[in-house]
Amino acid sequence: MPDKAVFDTRFFIEYFYSGDEGFLRKLTETIVQTKNRIISSVTIYEVYKLILVREGREIARHRVEVMKRDFQITDLNQEIAVNAAEINHVTGQPMADSVIAATAKMQNASVITDDPHFNEVKSLKVYWPKK
Repeated sequence: MPDKAVFDTRFFIEYFYSGDEGFLRKLTETIVQTKNRIISSVTIYEVYKLILVREGREIARHRVEVMKRDFQITDLNQEIAVNAAEINHVTGQPMADSVIAATAKMQNASVITDDPHFNEVKSLKVYWPKK
């Protein structure tokens, strides 16, 4: 379990929508046991948009407020943007994943995700709880 991690959007999709109670407990343990919990502002966008479509504005706002309370938010800045563009250039992964990967690299943190795109980023540590 990493001590410092950037949580990818896919973590929250699984956390909010998993029907597997045992795996949900593991995801909760991952949050609790990770001392330095970080999310990119891009993840806020992606999670809010998804929940807005699936469950509406009120629930989307509530869940994002909970995320903001429990995680450190790292905004997209020039340095992250340039590093994300470099990652995208090398790996071809989507913009949001490139920004999340760049955020993790700049924070010297792991990424908590099951997205295989992140394994293509050189020297990036990836963690996902086992089902």
